[in-house]
Amino acid sequence: QVQLVESGGASVQAGGSLRLSCAASGSPFRSKCMGWFRQAPGKVREEVAAIYSGGGSTFYADSVKDRFTISQDNAKNTVYLQMNSLKPEDTAMYYCAARYGPTWFSALDTCRPRYNYWGQGTQVTVSS
Repeated sequence: QVQLVESGGASVQAGGSLRLSCAASGSPFRSKCMGWFRQAPGKVREEVAAIYSGGGSTFYADSVKDRFTISQDNAKNTVYLQMNSLKPEDTAMYYCAARYGPTWFSALDTCRPRYNYWGQGTQVTVSS
């Protein structure tokens, strides 16, 4: 059974930076893609970034483009989300998601709707 464990959430002031980590365990195979989502109280969950294991292509929501960077360390089975120039509206619970299994996806956009494992989340709070 695959487990995803997020870490790195904290309270920071606007303009600051954080790096979130998501460590995956329990599978002998690499994920097909991994992503970061966030959800603030009373708001819809938003996918903010994703990365395709097959070639490293990435996706960013417009709200975080040019401020957040997703990366992956396959040796450590870990995906990171570097968050710079944080804003109060980035405050949310951040969740890691992954797609594991035998199904092959030819591109990130076909993998992203098929996440089948989720972490428990890590809280990010940005104060003004």
